[in-house]
Amino acid sequence: MVLLRLDSLALSRSRFALSPLAETLGAVIVLSRPCTTPWLAAWHARHHAAFRARLEADPFARGLVMLVGATKYLPDQVSLPPSGGMATTLESELAEMAAVPDAAVHSSLRESLARSWEEHDLDWLTGHGFAARTADLFRAVWHEHLAADWPARRALLERDVTYRAGLLAAYGWPRALHRMSRRSAWVGADAIRFSDRPGPDRVVGPDGMLFVPVTAPRGTWLCEAPHRPYALVYPARGVGQLGEPEASAGRGERTGPEGSRPDAAALDRLIGSGRAAILRALERPATSSELSVLFGQSLGTIGGHLAVLRDADLVSRTRVGRRVVYRRTGLGDRLVGVGGGGAHAGS
Repeated sequence: MVLLRLDSLALSRSRFALSPLAETLGAVIVLSRPCTTPWLAAWHARHHAAFRARLEADPFARGLVMLVGATKYLPDQVSLPPSGGMATTLESELAEMAAVPDAAVHSSLRESLARSWEEHDLDWLTGHGFAARTADLFRAVWHEHLAADWPARRALLERDVTYRAGLLAAYGWPRALHRMSRRSAWVGADAIRFSDRPGPDRVVGPDGMLFVPVTAPRGTWLCEAPHRPYALVYPARGVGQLGEPEASAGRGERTGPEGSRPDAAALDRLIGSGRAAILRALERPATSSELSVLFGQSLGTIGGHLAVLRDADLVSRTRVGRRVVYRRTGLGDRLVGVGGGGAHAGS
């Protein structure tokens, strides 16, 4: 069992962050395999052939991707902790990746090879500039397979952070980290179980940790680099929304008689389909900006709907840091339950 042992200051200084690089790594792993996740099937079908063609044309890319998808130790250059918090950019991460020396890349790849559960070799590791070539691959994957979906993915990731930040403020880190992954769990008063496999524990110093959500459906990994906080990457809640047919029009929003749910019609008629959709979406707390991206509507439109819902005591708002987070009230939960949308806010 591998534990992340936190010192006395680590908890107070731990925080959430986003990482386009981690999101790209998750996409690389998903595209390298047959798709077994229903809500990613359409995206996988659109991009898989082009991704495979790229690998077939580039032995370095193919060897790296096949190894990354079948090892318990990710190469260091693809698992760097993000340095920009919630505003981390892909280009800043790729610049750090490209600067990793060839000797360090080679050593890390050999460690990955030793801990792979499939037969591999490093015959594809020829030439030089390994980290820069890796950065070029990740940049291409981002622009060809992820960039168009990033606003929706980012909104989902921010909602996960909002949800966990609310739990953190109310209950502390153990509750905020609950069910972050299948294997992670809070152990005792000062440790996080990262893996149930054998391995050395890590000590988290006074700079704390980063917790980084991604839309990959499974898998958790630890990012580490000298003189940087550890970053625990984990699957975000609610990633199934990415594959729902109505996601582009707004989760739960009616698009006509064929797109509406019979059991939701009463709530739609009562408060309007737009406000009903927002009320259903607030099963997980969200900011107005996150709702704007989710529904593809202006902040003014979303703000008007939220004002009406607040006046009716169906939603409330609280400030979490610099963000104003909206959540359903008990009355809102009961009304959605009558309308068929589920009544377990934040569960």
